[in-house]
Amino acid sequence: MNFGKKAMRSVAFAFAIFAVPMIVTPQANVAFADSAVKIVVNKTPITSDDIARRVAFLKLQRQSGNLNEKAREQLIEEALKREEIARVKASVSTADVDAAFGRFAASNKLTKDQLTKVLTQAGVGADHFKSFIAIQMSWPRLVNARYGGKNRMSTQDFITRLKERGQKPVTSEYFLQQIIFVVPESKKSIIGKRKSEAEASRKRYPGCEQAKTFAATMLDVSIKDLGRILEPELPTEWKDLVTKTPEGGTTATRVTEKGVEYLAVCKKQQVSDDYAAEVVFRAEDLSKAEKGENPNEKKYLDELRSKAQITQT
Repeated sequence: MNFGKKAMRSVAFAFAIFAVPMIVTPQANVAFADSAVKIVVNKTPITSDDIARRVAFLKLQRQSGNLNEKAREQLIEEALKREEIARVKASVSTADVDAAFGRFAASNKLTKDQLTKVLTQAGVGADHFKSFIAIQMSWPRLVNARYGGKNRMSTQDFITRLKERGQKPVTSEYFLQQIIFVVPESKKSIIGKRKSEAEASRKRYPGCEQAKTFAATMLDVSIKDLGRILEPELPTEWKDLVTKTPEGGTTATRVTEKGVEYLAVCKKQQVSDDYAAEVVFRAEDLSKAEKGENPNEKKYLDELRSKAQITQT
């Protein structure tokens, strides 16, 4: 693809989860000088290279003002968040980040390689953007996990939300089965072969009741009943695949850290009970958190900052 001036300007970045509308314009490849440590957050160094990439990223977002100061502040906050995410082991997987990167590219009618080229030309780089993605995906979940248990929806809050809505929200309920064509860490070279086997098995899938007997006829295939899952509870990486699959059908395959997987939709129906309503309300709250509308996010970050050792040059 030839990224001419007109084509570059037509690329409108609008991936909702990041809430960072960006427009790419042609820029020369940015040559960074020898990188020097400019900030240390606890034991995490932030270099002049990191700051330059973030400034370039802010320019893509058409932000104004003192971009160098904004870049420094963002990187300090991200370092605090990253350290906390690692401490509680709440990070999304590399596969989740790669999938999000791919969706972001596809939403702009680009391949992953083309998006990587655009980011490189802009002076941002794919690795810097993926690091940003990982934080944007992991942090709201961490905030929600920490404060959600302490601020569970009271009966009165629940009733208030129902009155505001006028009726209980309706959502889809799924009973799912997970089929894994296992690929050991030491045998990643057979991914292609296992993917072909998984795809072929989908055409012969006998249904959830006979699945375990079916799996026993194949080598290193695991079957797991996932039970009841409401649509808002579906993992992001599976949600589109599951919602498009009819009852009795199977989703497309995905390569994961376990091997090659697909899901079977054993049962699918609409529900509107109290539990489903609360799940929907919590999903709405999490969506607000991902857009930076959760006051607990600032409280959590302020707490981390108060305990941190931050030095700048």
